[in-house]
Formats: sequence, structure tokens, C-alpha cells
Amino acid sequence: MKFNLVTLFPEFFDSPLSHGLMGKAVENDIVSFNLVDPRSYTQDRHSSVDDRPYGGGPGMVMFVDPIARALDELDIKPTIKGGIGRKRRLIMLSPRGKQLSQALARELAEEDEVTLVCGRYEGIDARFEDLYPVECVSVGDFVLNGGEAGALCLIEAVSRLLPGFMGHAESGTEESFSSGLLEYPHYTRPAEYEGLKVPEVLSSGNHAVIEKWRRERSLEVTLEARPEILSEADDLTKDDVLHLRKTPRNRLGRNLSMALVHYPVLNKFGEKTAVSLTNLDIHDMSRVSRSYSLAGLYAVTPIEDQKRLADKLISHWTEGAGSRFNPDRAEALKTVQVKNSLEDVIDNIERESGKRPVIVTTSARGAGTLIPGQVRQWLEESPVLLVFGTGHGLAPEVLEMAVGSLRPIRFMDGYNHLSVRSAVAITVDRLLGDAW
Repeated sequence: MKFNLVTLFPEFFDSPLSHGLMGKAVENDIVSFNLVDPRSYTQDRHSSVDDRPYGGGPGMVMFVDPIARALDELDIKPTIKGGIGRKRRLIMLSPRGKQLSQALARELAEEDEVTLVCGRYEGIDARFEDLYPVECVSVGDFVLNGGEAGALCLIEAVSRLLPGFMGHAESGTEESFSSGLLEYPHYTRPAEYEGLKVPEVLSSGNHAVIEKWRRERSLEVTLEARPEILSEADDLTKDDVLHLRKTPRNRLGRNLSMALVHYPVLNKFGEKTAVSLTNLDIHDMSRVSRSYSLAGLYAVTPIEDQKRLADKLISHWTEGAGSRFNPDRAEALKTVQVKNSLEDVIDNIERESGKRPVIVTTSARGAGTLIPGQVRQWLEESPVLLVFGTGHGLAPEVLEMAVGSLRPIRFMDGYNHLSVRSAVAITVDRLLGDAW
């Protein structure tokens, strides 16, 4: 496989591409590298490759022309994106590109030739992407000095999938991400070090048992370190799922409580009012609470007949005939408590947890001030109370109690009018999903 590397610093690649397995692959003609310096294709006496950006601002922007001349020598011509030029893979390393993944590495390993363009400074003039069928690829959500380091990551990820690159063919298929999971732990001699012993199963000689042990450790390592990738793992078996369910984990939901406020809320005229409880809200929200292992669900209303209605509903499912008819529903409804006010909810959480909860509100309007990642950080250390409103939204005094409001679910669309039951399910899943 041939890699063309378009870079202002070809010497950057001298050492990493000539040592270890990569060096052996070059010697054995498994991979080859063609280093192309755009400076060699400039046409002014200063060999200029960049200039200041139009519109002002910091840094320098690379010219298109020297890169275009370099690509012309590689027989890569300007073409409309998605046209015939796409058959020759042209990749630019960029923080706004699609994420480099094992799946993309496998795809690129099928190519005979790939050209990597490494930008520097503030990047390349945007017209480069208008003229050429460029695929932007990112190696992570961070900023590097240039595309060279990212290109090395891509080259190594792709090259080790080529036939003959690895010493053992199975090495590439058993490593992290090859099956959508992280790799199991490895051990070598001595059998005991500083009082720590190699697991006995690895010395048993029973290959079926060893394979099962390794699969289970791989699942556990992934669950602990990168739980979010489990939902994308494409070869989970029924036994894998059963093992994951039995594996203890530190669920963030243990610190998350929800409150559905029926007073004080606003009516369609913007006036403060109270709204009646509904059977469906309590039923569906309690099932979300139990499914995601939350600390609890609170229905907030000071109206006595509404509290009696809620108590009758809850007791029917937790103590009455409903508990015998549908034990799963009973388990969900046990998570519900009815309180007079949001202050009562906060006091109850503080008594039970020993900490005052962080108050986070939700709304279908505005831009919001919080994103799920911020709330997950708080859940690591502190109880969080997620507040949902009824009617036409929470009253101002409730909003003033919160540190902020989550960004609306469909904040980029004009229509954002979900039922509170739907909003609860989507919001909790965005905060916790099956990963947390």
C-alpha cells in the first residue's frame, strides 16, 4: 500500500516510518511512503506557502496553489466532491473531520493508495476543499500543531491491518476496538510479582475457559473505561449481555432525582397557576426513573385533592391489587414521592444524601445554559435534581433556584413541543444512556 504525504515538514516522518514494525513493513514492500513538500512547488523566489488571512485575525493560512501543483504531480486532479476523483482517496487531517475509527482504518486498508494532506498554521485556504474531493479526518477533539502527528496515527492504524504487517495474523483481530470492545488484560512472567499473581485460569491449558475469561474481562474493561462504546459494539451475544447485567458498576443515576412541578407553573398567558396531576405522567416517569436506576421521582403539588389522588395511584400499584397484577409497575411506582413544594424536595434529598442537590431546570424555549456533559460531571460528586414543568413552563421563582437550564431537546428546530413524558425519557437518556 502506498501513502503519499503532502507536508511542509517531511523530516517529521523520518524516524517513526523507519523503525519497528513499520520499518520492517517498508523493507518487505508491504507499505511505501512518498513525501511531498509543497515548498518545492512554489513559484516565487521566497518559496512562500502561506499568507495572512482575509478579514484579519491571528496566524497564517496556507496557499492552495503549491498543494494543487503537488497533487497534480501525483495525478490527483481538481474535481467536484463526490465525482470520479473520489476513487483516489484524498484525506486532510483536520479537527473538524470525521473521527478516525477502527472501521475507517479497515476501509482505508482496502485501498492501494491514499494521499494525506497535512495542514499547518491556521489551516489551508478553504477553496482547497471546494476544488478537490477531500475527506477530512480527525484523530480526536483536541488541537495539534499540524496534521503530521494525526497522519502518523492514521498510517499506523491502517498499516497494521495489512496482510503480513503483524507477526501473528490474529494479533490485529484481538486488539482493542477490533470487535467494538477494549482488549482484555495481558500477563507474562513471572507468575507472581510484588504479591500479585497471574490469574490461574491462564495457566489451566483449557483454551475454551481461557477464551471465555478473556471475553468477560474485555466486557468488564470496556464497561469501566469506555461504557459509551458498548452500544455500538456489533458482536455482543446473549451471554455477553447477561454478563454485563451482572457486572457491578458505579451508575451515575444513583445521584440523579427528578421533580415534576405542578405548582408554580405558567399558563398560556404567562400567569402563575397550578396544573393537575395526570395518571400517565406519574406512570411513565416512574418507569424511566426505575429503568435508569435514578435516586427517585417527586411529584410537586400543594393541592390536597391532587396529593390524595397521587397517593391513591401509588398505593394501588405498590400495596394494592396492582402490585400483584404487575410487579414491574409496582417496582417503578415505589420510586415516586409526593411533596408540597420544590423546597420540600430539596430538603428531602439533602437529608437522604447529606448534600444539597444541584438544581437543573429544563425548558423547550431559549438556548439553555447547560449541556449533558456538565450535568454528568456534577453527578460524579453530588446529587442533582432535574426539574420538569407542566402547563406552559416553570414559574420564574423556580428558574431562579437553579444553576441553569439544560439546552432544549430540539433547540435547532422551530417545533419543540414534546409531551413532558417524552421529554423526560429523552433527557434522561441523553444524560445517562446505557453507558452511565
